Amino acid sequence: MSIVLHGVTAGKGIAIGRAHLILRGMTEVPQYNILAEELAAETTRFETAIKATRKELEQLRSAIPENAPTELGAFISLHLMLLTDATLSREPADIIQEQQINAEWALKQQTDKLAQQFDEIDDAYLRERKQDMLQVVERIHNNLIGQSNELNLETDLPDDTILIAHDISPADTVHFKAQRIAGFVTDAGGPTSHTAILGRSLDIPSVIGLHNARNLIREEEWVIVDGINGVLIINPDDLVLAEYRRHVREYKNRKRALNKLKKSAATTEDGINIELLANMESVDDIKQLHNLGADGVGLFRSEFLYLNRDTMPSEEEQYEVYSAFVKKLKGKNLTIRTVDLGVDKNPRWFGQNTTPNGSLNPALGLTGIRLCLAEPVMFRTQMRAILRAAAHGPVKMMWPMVASLSELKQCLVHLETAKRQLNERDETFGNIEVGCMIEIPSAALTVGSLLKQVDFISIGTNDLIQYTLSVDRGDDSVSYLYQPGHPAVLKLLQHIIRTANRMGKTVSVCGEMAGDNTYTRLLLGMGLRRFSMNPNNLLGVKDMVLRSDTVKLESEVARLMRNEDPEKTDKLLKALNKVEEAV
Repeated sequence: MSIVLHGVTAGKGIAIGRAHLILRGMTEVPQYNILAEELAAETTRFETAIKATRKELEQLRSAIPENAPTELGAFISLHLMLLTDATLSREPADIIQEQQINAEWALKQQTDKLAQQFDEIDDAYLRERKQDMLQVVERIHNNLIGQSNELNLETDLPDDTILIAHDISPADTVHFKAQRIAGFVTDAGGPTSHTAILGRSLDIPSVIGLHNARNLIREEEWVIVDGINGVLIINPDDLVLAEYRRHVREYKNRKRALNKLKKSAATTEDGINIELLANMESVDDIKQLHNLGADGVGLFRSEFLYLNRDTMPSEEEQYEVYSAFVKKLKGKNLTIRTVDLGVDKNPRWFGQNTTPNGSLNPALGLTGIRLCLAEPVMFRTQMRAILRAAAHGPVKMMWPMVASLSELKQCLVHLETAKRQLNERDETFGNIEVGCMIEIPSAALTVGSLLKQVDFISIGTNDLIQYTLSVDRGDDSVSYLYQPGHPAVLKLLQHIIRTANRMGKTVSVCGEMAGDNTYTRLLLGMGLRRFSMNPNNLLGVKDMVLRSDTVKLESEVARLMRNEDPEKTDKLLKALNKVEEAV
C-alpha cells in the first residue's frame, strides 16, 4: 500500500529511486556514577571527544569540493563555533564534577537544557539553530562511545539512491555530489534550517520535516521525492510511478529550455525591461551570477563577514572584500546591506551567547539597524569600507530593519560622519546611492516619508510577512498561516511599490517572493520592475517575465486586489498566471 507524507520542500525537482536508510543517530544514553578518584579521567574523556569532534569538522571543511555551495563552508564553521562555545565545550565537564556522573549523561543534561532554551525562542531562524546544536552534540556523543560519525555510504550506490535520515547535517553533504545521490528526505528540519538551505543550493530534490518517514520506509523500497510539492510517496504503485516518470521527463525538458534563456534580456511582451538581480553572501558566487546573466547583486549580506570569528572585521579587511566584489562584477551594480546582526546571528566577539540584550523575544529586541545605531563605531567602520570600495565601481548601500523616520535620519548622520572621517584621512571614496529595507509594517505604512530621505528601497518580504501576520513559519503548529498571498500582505506590497513609483524612486523585492515565480506576474502587475533572488531561481522568474504583458497584468491585478479572503488567493493567482508553471 502506498503512503503519502507531506513535508517542507528543500531542493526542487523530482527523484524516483530506492531508499537507503541512514540509521546513524544517538543511541540510548547510559547513566552511571563516577568515583571521586575517577572524575579527572572522565573529564579528560569528555575533553578528548571535543577535540576529536573539532578535528573531524576542520577536516571536513578543508575537504569541501570546489563546486560545493558557498554556504556549506559557513555552516560547518557555525558547527565549529557551537562546539567551542562554553555551553557545550565546558559546562558538561562542570556537570561531571558537580554530580559525579559519566560524560554521556552530563552531555545529555546540558543538551536538554539548551534544547528547551531554543524551543522558547520566537524567531524561526534562530529556533532552528537547535538542529545545528543537536548535530554537533551527536558528533560529540559518538566520539565519546567510539562510534563513527561518517554516513558510511557505499561507493557503489546506484545512481537512483534516495537517502532517508532523521537529519542530515551540513557536514554530511560534503560528498553528496561525488556519491551522486538522487535525492534525500529527513524527519527533522524546517524551511529555514541549514538542511533546507543546502538542499536548495545543491539542487538535489529533497523534502524535510517529515517527522516519521524513516520508521515507515524499508531498505531499497521504491520512493518518490517530489521536491516541487513537498511530498514523499512510499511504495508507489505502477500508475503513480508512470505518472511521476512523465513528470521527471517534463521537468528535465523544462530545465533545459530555461538554460537557453541565460543570455536573453528579461523583457516583457510589451517591451518593459525588468532587472533580475542576485542575493549573495560570497565573492565566490559571482561566477554563477555572470553565467546566469543576472544584472547585478541586489543584496549582499555583509553579516557573514562578522560571524565565526573572535574579533570584529577591520575596515581594511571589509574594504578588501567589498572592492573585490566590485571589480569582479565588471560594472554591474553591487548593493550592500549593512550588517544585520542580532536574533539568529550573534558573533562571538560581541560578548553574548544569546541575543545582544538577552531578550526573550530577540526579533523584537536590539537587532538590525537598532544594533548598528547602538554600536556607532562598528557602524561607521563598515560604512567607511563601503564608501572606499565605491571608488572602484557602482555600489549602493542599504540599512536593514528600519522602523521609523528617526532611525533613518540617524543613519544619514552617521554616513556623513563616515565621509568626513575619510576626508580628514585624505582617503579616496566614491559616490553611492543609499537606501533602506522595508520589512517592518511601520516602515511599510510610512514609506513615503522614508523615500524622501533615500535613493531607493528594497522590500524584505520574509520578515514583512511574519511581522504583518504575526506568524512564525518555522512553527509547525501555525506555519500554515504563513501566507505570502494574504490580502493584508499584498495590500502592503502594493502600497510600497506604488508609492515608490509615484515618487520616482527605485524599489525592489529581495525576499523569497522575488524568486518564487508564482508571484512574478502579481508583482509585475503591481508595478515592480526590480527583483533580487537566490541565483537558482533567476531563470524561472525570467521565463515568466518573458511571457507577461504588464499592461494587461495591471488590470488583472487590480481585480485580484479586491479580494480579501486568504483562502481564495491560490485560485486567483493560478488564474492570473494562466501559463504553465516554470521550473
